[in-house]
Amino acid sequence: MCTHTPKCPAADSPDAEAARTIAAHPEQGWSLLCNALLLFDDTGDLLPDGQIIAPHRPTASPV
Repeated sequence: MCTHTPKCPAADSPDAEAARTIAAHPEQGWSLLCNALLLFDDTGDLLPDGQIIAPHRPTASPV
């Protein structure tokens, strides 16, 4: 799906969220990245194969 040079990371790679945004719908709380990853405002993700990555917000404030 990605036509960028260099290629964006695959949806199942650890740095998948670094891919470019190709569609953003902030009013609905999600963005589609060029690696077909759906990125939600609550920091959860939906992989192209339907797997869910739970929200992964920091839980503690830096001191």
